[in-house]
Amino acid sequence: MTDASSKNILIIQTAFIGDTILASHFARAVKEQFPNSKIHFFLRKGNESVIQGLPTIEKTWIWDKQGGKTKNLFKLISELRKIKFDMVFNLHRHFNSGLVTSLMKSPIKVGFKQNPMSFAYTHKVNHQIPDPRGWHEVQRNLELLKQAVPTLQIGDNSKNYKPELPIQQKNIDKVSQYVTDNYFVVAPASVWFTKAWSEHKYRELTVELAKLGKVYFIGAPSDKDLCDRIRQDNPNTVNLCGGLNLLDSAALMKNARRVFVNDSAPLHLASCVNAKTTAVFCSTIPGFGYTPLADDSVVVDVGDSLSCRPCGLHGYKACPLGHFKCAEDIEIKRVMATIH
Repeated sequence: MTDASSKNILIIQTAFIGDTILASHFARAVKEQFPNSKIHFFLRKGNESVIQGLPTIEKTWIWDKQGGKTKNLFKLISELRKIKFDMVFNLHRHFNSGLVTSLMKSPIKVGFKQNPMSFAYTHKVNHQIPDPRGWHEVQRNLELLKQAVPTLQIGDNSKNYKPELPIQQKNIDKVSQYVTDNYFVVAPASVWFTKAWSEHKYRELTVELAKLGKVYFIGAPSDKDLCDRIRQDNPNTVNLCGGLNLLDSAALMKNARRVFVNDSAPLHLASCVNAKTTAVFCSTIPGFGYTPLADDSVVVDVGDSLSCRPCGLHGYKACPLGHFKCAEDIEIKRVMATIH
């Protein structure tokens, strides 16, 4: 169903960068159903680069959680209440995003029932992790849109629902000096220790990859030391941590022979550009619904061999049992075998 009338629609996602990237597909789906709508996107400061500039987005509202988190939130709420939204979709399940939703002037407020403010919604959807249907987060998000568009069909193939990024020519130009016919991109870091494959495993992988082509490491400035330790001055490797922003990094991934990532934000960057992706999952499991969405993508993990896995939804600063077998038991040859 599409609606020819003009509508103001607010999408809220104030979670981490990966969740924001995945929400870009939801914004596109909303625009397809309501092509004349003006879509506003509410997000946390630091995530705006992956949304601003998308053709589907009319305006972004940036919540600065530093230096007056609550004050800044209510200032934005006050501004948003000046707009008559026809629909509000909240993709986040925490209190603050629920508060924003509940205070909006809108006849339709849709979100997940796990949000503590969901009693104020007009429509609620159950968010399940793991999802018994085997659905990805992009499909779970679409269930919110289905509340406003009952005829919306949600297919079982999650790879049909890729997110997108506002990549510009300047991003492509910036990485053009690194693009060859044969190179690899590696993003070995994660905020959570147990979501990242072991440093020594990445070091062994790098030795093998460097025999086949140039290896580029990407990440934040804080990841530079880690990547230097992994590459150990291997002459066929380059440490680009801190030198590329998120959009630059995605542009570099696009034409790589293969991209190697953890269950973290770079995985979703790769999905946006349909990069050939190998994702190593350690403490978390594919069943959580955050697997790569590129056509040529694969998850490498230990499967169901460990009774302690998953040990949590987001990961830990250290393995709770001290052995970290979910990472240590993944063999280099299995990861290398994904290259073709």
